[in-house]
Amino acid sequence: MTDRLRRLVTRVHLIEDWVLTAFVLVLVVLAGAQILLRNVFDSGFAWAEPLLRALVLWSAMLGAVIATREDQHIGLDFIARFVSGWKLRVARFLALAFAGGLCAAMTWHSLALVQLDKEGGTPGVLGIPAWGLELVLPIGFGLMAIRFLIRAFMPPHDRHGEEPGAAA
Repeated sequence: MTDRLRRLVTRVHLIEDWVLTAFVLVLVVLAGAQILLRNVFDSGFAWAEPLLRALVLWSAMLGAVIATREDQHIGLDFIARFVSGWKLRVARFLALAFAGGLCAAMTWHSLALVQLDKEGGTPGVLGIPAWGLELVLPIGFGLMAIRFLIRAFMPPHDRHGEEPGAAA
């Protein structure tokens, strides 16, 4: 990978990390404020609940994208206890290719959901239509599909991001 591409990828990863951090921070502060307002002042923000649901969706999808990036997704690690060598490489490839295909199918179907809500004019929150809030689904699943498929063709990494057997 060239230095320019490596820097771009690093920046994209940093942006993903910061956006997820901001979403979780807003979730915690807004949910805490809602609880406080509801229990102490018997009031609250009418728009907070739908916004919190949207932020949970966005945080979950972005977290899944980052987990896929970091190879921290649910995997078939138990297979490594029973097989090794080429059999493990084949099992790893099949699992990652299957996950990539599944995420590609989810991309397709979530695009249909977004299109349905766009055509139906489903309301969202704070002036953002529902389809705009749902865009994270095809984007997230699409990114995960790409990352899973790329990982399927790459050598496995250990927990420190190095190839097994590489000099430390």
